Amino acid sequence: MVTLTDIERESYKNSFIHRLDPRVKLLFSLAIIIYVVSLPRIHEKNMVRLLAIEAYLLFLVLVAGLDLRYFALRILAILPFGLGIALIQPFLRPSFMETYTPYPLGLPFGLSITYEGLAFGSSLIAKFLVCITVVVLFSSTTRMRDMVIAADRIGIPREFTLLLSMMVRYLFLFWSVLKRIKIAQQTRLFDIWNKDVPRRWVIEQVGNSMSAIFIRSYEQGERTYISMLCRGYGSGHEKAYYRKKIRAQDVFFLLLSAGCILYIHLYV
Repeated sequence: MVTLTDIERESYKNSFIHRLDPRVKLLFSLAIIIYVVSLPRIHEKNMVRLLAIEAYLLFLVLVAGLDLRYFALRILAILPFGLGIALIQPFLRPSFMETYTPYPLGLPFGLSITYEGLAFGSSLIAKFLVCITVVVLFSSTTRMRDMVIAADRIGIPREFTLLLSMMVRYLFLFWSVLKRIKIAQQTRLFDIWNKDVPRRWVIEQVGNSMSAIFIRSYEQGERTYISMLCRGYGSGHEKAYYRKKIRAQDVFFLLLSAGCILYIHLYV
């Protein structure tokens, strides 16, 4: 099981990728996602290009020295969300295609598979895999606080970065509260999968736990906001603590990555 502590511990390692400016890594991740999404829905070179980009990202994972087990587990935890959508595409007929070539395979219930659906489904799952790989790479090599700072520095609206900063500050706190509630329930022999207990009672206990966490988060948020106002929050000095400049190695990484994407798009 991968916990929040494990994810944050990975971001504290020391490597060339970890030492890059968080703004550069954020721009790199956004560039990869935008390029992958902008690729044609169905194209003969889609899979080759996507596999080449995935190989480059895996190379960066090795350079960063990340734990491959945790990295793979995080990808596998997210992959089913896109896998389910991609698996049904061969049985559908996309509206952007005018002609279809049926795949010679007899299926029950009148189902049929088309070559175009297979191509679109495989391209969709490859795009999803590349996107989650770059996101996991970015989150594994950048501290949560630095992610918020990078988003704020590149011009993300202040309202979003404020919400993200609050979430980062108290994510581990409420994770600890949830663990304490779970341990307290286990000491009282509470098991959500116990078939001998009425389902209605189990749902009530889960609802009570969620309510307790909600009330604690509301009270903590109110206390935190009042404390921030007492310390001068809103005076316009929130950004004064970050004045880091882009270095030569950051520019080199951006140029190298841009060159790799351009080469893959033109010659692969």
